[in-house]
Amino acid sequence: MDTHASDIGRKAEFAGFMRAYQDVVFSTAARIVGNDAQAEDIAQEVFLRAYEDFDRLRAGTSAGGWLKTVATNLALNHVTRYRRRWRFFSEMLASQDDEEPQLPFAVPEALLSGIETDRRRELVEEALKTLPDAQRVPLVLYHFEEMPYAEIARRLRISLAKVKVDIFRGRAALAKHLGAGGLADTVTDSQS
Repeated sequence: MDTHASDIGRKAEFAGFMRAYQDVVFSTAARIVGNDAQAEDIAQEVFLRAYEDFDRLRAGTSAGGWLKTVATNLALNHVTRYRRRWRFFSEMLASQDDEEPQLPFAVPEALLSGIETDRRRELVEEALKTLPDAQRVPLVLYHFEEMPYAEIARRLRISLAKVKVDIFRGRAALAKHLGAGGLADTVTDSQS
């Protein structure tokens, strides 16, 4: 009977643990794969792995980092496994290896100023889903996961130049999408 009570207590504790971290795990996976249903599957796998290692995780202070790393790795595995072959770009911007390419245009700051933070985040998440994997994945890894270019290139098994071009093009597409429809319409609506 004592073992049964212990199992129930462990499951209840894990349920609370899962609730505490479900948003960060899901959003990490969703940004990388760009699909909520696939992100839910990945999040479920992350928590299955966490349950297996729960005794160590609940005793440590790095559970959030561990969960985010596992979510990132599983999402990258998913994208790598199921993506179409990425097209290599023949044209390359002239830039130094340690210098990040600059956008030819950007979303004006004034456009963002009239929008609440939650709505802005929602619009960016929606816009990210419109990007092809080849642009979205490196962009998310760089800006949201704060991974350096060289690490992104290594993890995705592509050249450093390709990472820079994909991030550059992803930013440009994101800025264009947000400027063309997403943010411009929201600012107009909120100022009415």
